[in-house]
Amino acid sequence: MLKVGIGPSSSHTLGPWKAGLRFLGELRKTEKLERVTRVRVLLYGSLSLTGKGHATDLAVQMGLCGADPETVPIESVSSTISEIREKEELRLGGSHPVRFDPKTDISFHRKFLPFHANGLTFEAHFSDGKKRSETYYSIGGGFVVKKEQENAKRKKQAFNQFPYPSSTGAELLSHCKNAGASISDIVLENERSLRTDSEIDAGLQRIWEVMLASIYEGCHTPGELPGGLRVKRRAAEIYQNLQGDSPYTGPSDWPASIRNTRVQFRQILKWVSCFALSVNEVNASLGRIVTAPTNGSAGVIPAVLMYYLVIENHQAGFPEIKRFLLVAGEIGSLFKKGATISAAMGGCQAEIGVSSAMAAGALTELLGGTPAQVLMAAEIAMEHHLGLTCDPIAGLVQIPCIERNSMGAIKAINAAELALGSDAANAKVPFDKVVQTMWETARDMNSKYKETSEGGLAVGVNLSDC
Repeated sequence: MLKVGIGPSSSHTLGPWKAGLRFLGELRKTEKLERVTRVRVLLYGSLSLTGKGHATDLAVQMGLCGADPETVPIESVSSTISEIREKEELRLGGSHPVRFDPKTDISFHRKFLPFHANGLTFEAHFSDGKKRSETYYSIGGGFVVKKEQENAKRKKQAFNQFPYPSSTGAELLSHCKNAGASISDIVLENERSLRTDSEIDAGLQRIWEVMLASIYEGCHTPGELPGGLRVKRRAAEIYQNLQGDSPYTGPSDWPASIRNTRVQFRQILKWVSCFALSVNEVNASLGRIVTAPTNGSAGVIPAVLMYYLVIENHQAGFPEIKRFLLVAGEIGSLFKKGATISAAMGGCQAEIGVSSAMAAGALTELLGGTPAQVLMAAEIAMEHHLGLTCDPIAGLVQIPCIERNSMGAIKAINAAELALGSDAANAKVPFDKVVQTMWETARDMNSKYKETSEGGLAVGVNLSDC
C-alpha cells in the first residue's frame, strides 16, 4: 500500500513507469535487449485521456531507461527527458541506444481496454524485423498487472502464507478476537512471514522519512506549480503564518518545534491542512512522495500522522509511527481486495476516500480504540466520501485534488473521534458493507467522472477561468 515513488500520479505515473521497467526486465530475460532497434508505447483509456497532465509520457520513458522511481535523483528526470527528445534516441536499460521519438513513438488512444481503464502496450522492434508486444494494466497505487489470472494466482500464493489472512474486515476482527491482539499486532505477524523485524522496521522508517521530507519540502517551497494552470503553492505561506519564531535545523527536529506553537482549534485545522497541502504540492511538482494508497491521495496519511505526533502525543516516536502505518496499510489492502484504489475505476472515492479511511483507522488505534472501533472509524470516513468523482482540470493532479487531501485528513480525524466515542457494537453500517457499497457505486459511476477529464470540474471550469 505504501510505496516510495515520484508524482504526480500512482496509476498514471508510477504504474506506467514500473510497467516500463517490467517490460525491460522481460526483454532481458529473453536476451533480446541488445537486438532492439526501436520501441513504441501505446496508451489506452484513462492513461490516454489524462496522460499528458499526469506525466504518463515521461514515466514510460524513464521506465524504459531503467531508472528506479524510488531512488532516481528528481533533478535527473527533466534532463533525461530533454535528451531523449533532442536526440530522438532512448538508452534502453540505461545503456542500449534505440530510435525513439516521443512525438510519434508514444500513441494516445481513447479506446478503453476490457480489463481495466488504465491499459498500456509496449512494442519492441528487433533487428531481424520481428516484434514483441506486451500489455500491462496500472490498477492503482502503483500496482501493475498483465492479466487478471496471473495477478490472482500471485496474490493467492502470497495470501496463503500469512498466519492471519484477511480479505474482509470481519475476518480481520475475528483474528484480533481469537488472538487477543490489536490490528497492528496481526498485521505485524503477517509481515514477519515475508521479512525480518529489522527489514520491516527499515522499510517503515524509510516510508516515514520520505513522508516527513515531503511535508517539510512543501512547507518550505513557495511559487507556482508546473502545468500551465498557474496554481499558487499555499502550504509555505500557511506554514510561515503558523510557525512563528520556533527554531529548528531540519526535518528531524522540525516536529518538536511545531509543538511549541499555539494549539487552538483553528490552528489545528490549519496545521493539518498545511501538512496535507504540502505533500500534494510536492507530488504535483513531480517530487518524491509515498503512495498512500495513491499519489493523488498521498497527503492524507502523513497529515494525520503528523497531527498525532505534534498535537496529540509529544512523546510519540517510531513505535507509534510503525503501528499507524501497519494499520493504515491493512485497511487500504482491504479496500483494494474488496473494491478498488484506482480513480480510473472508482472515482476519487477510491483515492481520497480510501486514504481517509486508512488514516482514520490508524489514528483510532493510536488513541486507544479497539479493533472494532478502528474499522468503525474507517467505515465512517469512507461513508462520507461515497460517490466522490475524479475530475481533474486539464488532467493535472492539482484542482481539486490538492485541496481534497486537506478535506480527507480533517474527515479522518473527525471519524476517529466519532468512533472513539461510540460503542462499535451499535454501528449500523459494518465496514465490509461500506467496501461493497463503494465498489457498487464505482461500477455505476459514469466513466466521465472517473479520471477522464470529460466531466465535472474538468469541463465545468475553463482554462481561461484559471
